[in-house]
Amino acid sequence: MENVHLAVEDEDLYSGYNDFNSTFFTEELENDIGFQQALRTSQGRRPLMTAKLPGTAIGGRPLASSFGSRVPLASSAGRPVTGAVQEGAARPMTSIRAAGYTSTMMRGSTFDTLGQHRGPAPPLEGKNEDAPEEKIKIMEKKVNDLIEESCMAYSSGASQLALEKAKEARRKEQALVRQREQSGTADHINLDLTYSVLLNLANQYEHNEMYPEALNTYQVIVKNKMFNNPGRLKVNMGNIYFQQKNYPKAIKFYRMALDQISNAHKEMRIKIMQNIGVVFLRMGQYSDAITSFEHIMRESPNITTGYNLVLCNYATGDREGMKKAFQMLISVPLGIDDEDKYIPATDDSSTNMVIDAIKNDKLYQMERDKKAQAEKYIMTAAKLIAPAIETSFASGFDWCVDMVKASQYVELANDLEINKAITYLRQKDFNQAVETLKTFEKKDSRVKSVAATNLSFIYFLEKDYDQADRYADLAMNANRYNPAALVNKGNTVFVKQDYEKAAEFFKEALKNDSSCTEGLYNLGLTYKRLNRLEDALDCFLKLNAILRNSDQVMCQIADLYEQLGDLQQAIEWLMQVISVTPTDPHILAKLGKLHNDEGEKSQALHYYSESFRYFPSNINVITWLGAYYLDTQFCENAIQYFERATLIQPTQVKWQLMVASCYRRSGNYQKALETYQNIHRKFPDNVECLRFLVRLSTDMGLKEVQDYATKLKKAEKTKEIQEQRVRSGRESSSRGRRGSREGSAEDVKAVSQPESKLFSPLLDSGRDSSNSSRGERRSGKNISLPASNEPYESSSPKELDAYYVDPLGPLMERPKTGAKRVVEEDFADEDIGDDLLPE
Repeated sequence: MENVHLAVEDEDLYSGYNDFNSTFFTEELENDIGFQQALRTSQGRRPLMTAKLPGTAIGGRPLASSFGSRVPLASSAGRPVTGAVQEGAARPMTSIRAAGYTSTMMRGSTFDTLGQHRGPAPPLEGKNEDAPEEKIKIMEKKVNDLIEESCMAYSSGASQLALEKAKEARRKEQALVRQREQSGTADHINLDLTYSVLLNLANQYEHNEMYPEALNTYQVIVKNKMFNNPGRLKVNMGNIYFQQKNYPKAIKFYRMALDQISNAHKEMRIKIMQNIGVVFLRMGQYSDAITSFEHIMRESPNITTGYNLVLCNYATGDREGMKKAFQMLISVPLGIDDEDKYIPATDDSSTNMVIDAIKNDKLYQMERDKKAQAEKYIMTAAKLIAPAIETSFASGFDWCVDMVKASQYVELANDLEINKAITYLRQKDFNQAVETLKTFEKKDSRVKSVAATNLSFIYFLEKDYDQADRYADLAMNANRYNPAALVNKGNTVFVKQDYEKAAEFFKEALKNDSSCTEGLYNLGLTYKRLNRLEDALDCFLKLNAILRNSDQVMCQIADLYEQLGDLQQAIEWLMQVISVTPTDPHILAKLGKLHNDEGEKSQALHYYSESFRYFPSNINVITWLGAYYLDTQFCENAIQYFERATLIQPTQVKWQLMVASCYRRSGNYQKALETYQNIHRKFPDNVECLRFLVRLSTDMGLKEVQDYATKLKKAEKTKEIQEQRVRSGRESSSRGRRGSREGSAEDVKAVSQPESKLFSPLLDSGRDSSNSSRGERRSGKNISLPASNEPYESSSPKELDAYYVDPLGPLMERPKTGAKRVVEEDFADEDIGDDLLPE
């Protein structure tokens, strides 16, 4: 009842609600010294257990609180109160020193978590590079760097530098081993580093074709039992023996490697078996090769092995083996996805973005290359075995087509049909080829375009330009972007002399395929016909950048520079042609003519002599050489050339008269007389021969002089009568013949090998309208034969015209197109050869 208080009437029932307890007032805690000291210490944690001091269980240290009074509190364990730290006393707590709390923290000091009051940290202890372990680590790093530098040098094509780096790495690695032995740490030798150094050195020796050194290095690795799986390197040793064509040893090492590789490494074993089969194939042991390849095709089939198996069966003549191998070849899975996945099938923008990103990435390019290689091997194998597996090649092709249609390579069946037509062409069976190609007229546009292009090509060879033009149009309608069809169409227009329209077709072909060299070549020839020499030169210079060392292109450039009047440039380009075809007599003759036009007689003599050495039947070269020696008073040297001209043109009396004249000039009158007498027997009415006989007989006092004089008078009278009869019409006809001769003398002939069968697009014989005055423009410095009114030097005045044989031959053939250059009438009709046939 002591604690019961009764309410008094005047007592306020709501009193005390506004009283404030300062214990809950936290704004002044920052100024509370006791509270701050507690925070600086162990956050209220009590110290470790200590011995019980007298009085500690009864009366504790006064505790400063926010109430301003010190209340003695006793610890339940008899220990000092944790918060009661005396002024200046240190708290013995070190458990969280890393956070800034220390046992030496004094009351009133600031809280420093980062320890900035201690000043900067002491410097790191430096490494002692003189220590053996540090030296070894530095040397190991240098060796690894040298190995890396060697590999990078080889990857960039610097094989010699890679070898030097590998040798240096080997030297430093040996020094490293000696260092470890000296320091007593031989047990810690880095075997992986030694293996890497030796393997890299052996590889670099092999890449530099230093095979004995490479084999010795591989032997060091193989014989060391401390290395893991060294037997695999015997494959590399077998490869070296294969490069040395030491096939028995190559097989020995391949088999040793095969014995040391477990069955768990199936792919490695398959590759070694493939190497063994290839070596047997090189040795001609086809049955052993077939055994290896068949084992591979059963275990892990691939396209290359299947193709080699077909070749081996073909070499043995086993028809059933060829069929079985071909079936195995076309059944090899490629392991690539269908190309339809790269075609956007939905309107989802994100999906389409992904497809656009992957449709031409590295993986897709690899898949495309793999598929192209497989198709190439299958097509080659089919063309190889088709004539051999059946009694006729047509039946063989039909069997191959049926097999391909039933496989995953259905699209190759049409290509095989086209190759069947090409085989007919090679056998000169044009009718069957045409019939086979005509069967594609109703098929899909791609195959139809290819077949029509080849048909246009065949008809163009047969000079059936209407049919060629028809099928060129058909090919263009099936595929307007087919450059070969456009080239064929341009050719048909070219032969109709519609050069502007032909140029448009060639330009369109180049727009569709900038690498269409036939279109570029033909465009240059078309510009030459249009007398647009600068444009033609630009075309051939571009073509020369694509087809390096093409004598046909360089000859065209030289001819254009000559027409433009830049003879020095023409000579330089012809010199490049000579570096490619040093035995071309026409190019040598042309160089002689250009040097003669430049007044360089010695150079002209050199090139004309070389041309005569390779082709002693060029009458223009013979004429120039004979006239040169006559002009330089070396008549004895001129005789052999005029005698050669006599053999080439026995009906031309002028060459025999020149031989007699050379004898007369050299003082051999008796031989000259005999020569004139022989001429008189062959040409009894020749006035000049009789005139020389009369003069020689008179000088030598021969009795036949009167007889020759009588014959001379009679011949002169006959000649005068004939001249009177034709004098009225002779001048006009002579002018017409002269114009005809000037035009024909400027015709450009084919160089060296005018075989149209080797190439496809347009040929040009070089009869440009600008060529008619070319001979007259450059003939001022040519050597002339003696005039007829000079004694003993009989012939009409004639300038030597060692005209240029223009290299306007064909350039090259693009397979599967049938595109062809126009072959002019200067060339003889050639049979269609194997290289001509489009594929």
